[in-house]
Amino acid sequence: MIRIVDYGSGNLRSVQKAVQSLGVDAAISNRPEEFSPEDRLILPGQGAFGDCARGLAASGLREVVLEHIAADRPLLGVCVGLQLLFDWGREDGDHPGLGVLRGEVVRFEGPTFEGPDREKIPLMGWCPLLAPEGKSLDDTPALRGLGPNPHVYFVHSYHAAGADPDVIAAEAEHGGRFVAAVHRGALTATQFHPEKSQAVGLQILRNFAEQ
Repeated sequence: MIRIVDYGSGNLRSVQKAVQSLGVDAAISNRPEEFSPEDRLILPGQGAFGDCARGLAASGLREVVLEHIAADRPLLGVCVGLQLLFDWGREDGDHPGLGVLRGEVVRFEGPTFEGPDREKIPLMGWCPLLAPEGKSLDDTPALRGLGPNPHVYFVHSYHAAGADPDVIAAEAEHGGRFVAAVHRGALTATQFHPEKSQAVGLQILRNFAEQ
């Protein structure tokens, strides 16, 4: 069973429908007692980091997620679900994350985001996934078999900075390279939306369901 963590964020139904389209059971759950060690979890997220962090704590599901990760059980974070894994989010103040991964979530900034020809914020659209230096996308089980030059769909203004290079599974380009996916043990998370990324995204969800 894939269980989608419902802590009051949006985009749950589209994630569920994408998983179910693969013939995989997927349930949306918002009570700690509904979760089982045998579940594979998807931690989605949509909106501001601080609101999502508070919602996860208030729902009682923060500890469920942390215990699942600590036991090295399969979990897929999506968008803010990736960002919450880090130490801090810097959107509208300083907000503690789950502290599973080292780093902080910061707004896109730099010279390319200034002036009349500036890069736009939020990043909204399709970008190719890039392998970090010395790595292949196929090194990460959830990213295997995506084919040449896979493109995925992003919608975000903030990104993870200061991440341990060992956990960076994929990057993308927007005013410079940024973290597009992370992987450690049974934990994988994507800054992009697999459920909105058509065939490439469905392959990622299929890989996660089978890993």
